Amino acid sequence: MRFRNAILFVALAIAWGSAFTAIKAGLEYFPPILFAAFRYDLAGVLMLGYAVYATDQWVPTGRTDWIVVGISGSLMIAAYHIFLFVGEQGTTSAAAAIVVSLSPILTTGFARAFLPDERLTTLGIIGLLVGFVGVGVLSNPDPSNLLDPRTVSLFLVFLAAASFALGSVLTRRFDDDLEIETMEAWSMLLGAVLMHGVSLGASESLADVQWTADAVVALLYLVVIASALGFLIYFDLLERLGPIEINLVSYAAPVVAAATGLLFLGETPTVYTGVGFTCILVGFALLKRDALRSEVARFSGSPNRSD
Repeated sequence: MRFRNAILFVALAIAWGSAFTAIKAGLEYFPPILFAAFRYDLAGVLMLGYAVYATDQWVPTGRTDWIVVGISGSLMIAAYHIFLFVGEQGTTSAAAAIVVSLSPILTTGFARAFLPDERLTTLGIIGLLVGFVGVGVLSNPDPSNLLDPRTVSLFLVFLAAASFALGSVLTRRFDDDLEIETMEAWSMLLGAVLMHGVSLGASESLADVQWTADAVVALLYLVVIASALGFLIYFDLLERLGPIEINLVSYAAPVVAAATGLLFLGETPTVYTGVGFTCILVGFALLKRDALRSEVARFSGSPNRSD
């Protein structure tokens, strides 16, 4: 089973890492927010169909369930993808993926602020700061022009990661029994509606879409591979591995994004990209050192595990 888990982990890293390249490619043909909305129109329907098939409760019931869907749909789907798709117009696939990999670090920081049982140690604070340094190194801003397009784009991607992290923490404040597949499906649909509203407010139009073969491939790849298939693998691995090990996919995805960006879009990673990624990875290790140590001990100390 370990071999199976490893294969699925690699598959998830490929699906989610290459999504950044598919987004970048699709932005040539779609207005950014409308592109994100189209993605979750289709992905939400697919996920809802799976929730109907796989769960006993495919419609949220009660106020708490809908609050969780509201938080997830507005922050983890709508805000995250609006900032990401708009931001990725001015940066590379790999750089966007690396900034997004800051999300587990930001989640820990928000948890310390909003969840009363969470505490941040001195070493944890250092890890948080190292992660932020990584983003600074990656962006490599020009002091004489802090509002250059690339820096602004990376800041928007940072806001995407922060939106996702904040949403994941706020949903933990509510004790609900909503099936995760149901929550994801309705969050996607709500997020799509919100993104269509923002797209309309930003004066994006269907007339601006170029329906080429490449555009359709990019959209369908995001819907089927990155969203539907990716989340199915994620749910399976989350149950088998737990949240700490599955979080590590955030640090495999940028490697895939860099490789696919280079292969399909001719994007060449810089030294700043590598150093920034290393800092963020080190920051995550410092923040999650106890949990990572426990996972290593559990993995190495249980050679006969079958899960």
